[in-house]
Amino acid sequence: MVLNKSDNDDPVSSLIEKYKPVLSKITLGSFLGYCSGVASKKIGKALAAGIGVLFVAVQSAAYAGYIDVDWAKVEKDVISKIDTDADGKITKVDLKKYWEKVKIILTYNMPSASGFSIGFFCGLKA
Repeated sequence: MVLNKSDNDDPVSSLIEKYKPVLSKITLGSFLGYCSGVASKKIGKALAAGIGVLFVAVQSAAYAGYIDVDWAKVEKDVISKIDTDADGKITKVDLKKYWEKVKIILTYNMPSASGFSIGFFCGLKA
């Protein structure tokens, strides 16, 4: 089937032509980074919802008098487990160290990992 429309009438062709300089820079690494970012965002939302439900359940049980929770100890224990530089606070230094670990894992043996980080953060924003 042959269409009589010119390529200029096709919106996808127009977009490809408009963004040709950007599209030519897309690498496998940036594409996989984008996909990983989208997946991480969805997994993060599900994880946050699960933690939220757990917190509501524990807090409701504590309010009803079934359990007693020492939230100061919980906070101290959680921070000690995830604080990479042992300063007692979660800072950008800790986040950078975690990002480097994640990036090393996700780009392991990838031939074109140069655009992974940008693709990942674009996927998080999508």
